[in-house]
Amino acid sequence: MSAELSTEQQAQQPEEMVLAKAINAALHDELTADEKTLLIGEDIGALGGVFRVTDGLQSRFGTDRVIDSPLAESGIVGTSIGMAMRGYRPVAEIQFDGFVFPAFNQITTQLAKMHNRSDGAITVPVTIRLPYGGSIGSIEHHSESPEALFAHTAGLRIVAPSNPHDAYWMTRQAIVCDDPVIILEPKRRYWLKGPVDRQNPAPDAFTAQVVREGADATIACYGPLVPVALAAAEAAAQDGRSIEVVDIRSISPLDDETIARSAAKTSRLVVAHEAPTFGGFGAEIAARAAEKAHGRLRSPVLRVGGFHMPYPPSKQEHRYLPDIDRMLEAVDRSFSY
Repeated sequence: MSAELSTEQQAQQPEEMVLAKAINAALHDELTADEKTLLIGEDIGALGGVFRVTDGLQSRFGTDRVIDSPLAESGIVGTSIGMAMRGYRPVAEIQFDGFVFPAFNQITTQLAKMHNRSDGAITVPVTIRLPYGGSIGSIEHHSESPEALFAHTAGLRIVAPSNPHDAYWMTRQAIVCDDPVIILEPKRRYWLKGPVDRQNPAPDAFTAQVVREGADATIACYGPLVPVALAAAEAAAQDGRSIEVVDIRSISPLDDETIARSAAKTSRLVVAHEAPTFGGFGAEIAARAAEKAHGRLRSPVLRVGGFHMPYPPSKQEHRYLPDIDRMLEAVDRSFSY
């Protein structure tokens, strides 16, 4: 047998992609699979988006399916809702996380409520792509983490990929879902490279996954902080401490069983996210884990996140964002109880 792979075998091999390219591939494949799928957003067509995530898609699928919208987020989401009610599967891009608030009314009072309001008669399969988070050296309203605001609204699904393979499959799974889905795309990880297997799906988008086994403590996080947690676990291993890392992946619905099972196993839990800890989604995770793993925890559930303040200027964001040291400091504190 020849050592060389056949053309068919080569096509089935995982491809090395950056996360942004993985999302582009997912959008391409869904546009190809279903003519009712379309994209809408500011500068997503000829420009290919601010981060070039939609690069080349308009030239491939045309201006009727990759639509450059006016600069009006409420219009983007409102139009998407109308198209979904007419049988389409729109994928709306919000250019930056801080720009989503003009569309907050459409998302929380219309998109999230339409299915329930119609007693199940109407589905609104709208996917909202939301580049979010910091560490890109940007200006105000370009580095925020609004997940808790949307997680509090019933009727929305919210997911956050942390690697290219998940980004590809979670995007496809979101588009074919009949519920509205917000994808929190970690913009600081757009250039993170990894294998993407387009033949073998990632686990269901709405489940958490243990991405590193450990025995002494658990760090649970999502999106941009998963690589940080993995690096923290690697650093802890050099000192003989075994850290388990749970990639939460889905914020709503929350797979609290997987998180609680890991916390009960290691007896200590640290929850991390970029958003401020005050009123942050980590508090919900901590409360559920404390309830479900009650009696198995040797210390309180600790949280690591941003501070209760507006996102700082770019030169100071390294002080604001959780890093390896802050995660390991929280783990150390969990052993002091």
